[in-house]
Amino acid sequence: MTYEIACMSCGHQLYSGFDLRSPNDILKAMDYKCKKCGEKLSLTKFRVEVRRLDGSFS
Repeated sequence: MTYEIACMSCGHQLYSGFDLRSPNDILKAMDYKCKKCGEKLSLTKFRVEVRRLDGSFS
């Protein structure tokens, strides 16, 4: 399963990978700003989504 973090403002993908990393570590490395739109990123304002992907991954 892929773990992703995206900017809620513009949808830019901030992180994607199989390793479950701390959102704080990811945002801290980006100085808590989206590189695409410049939106300030916060650990207190976020949404978690679980999506089912159709298709074969073999």
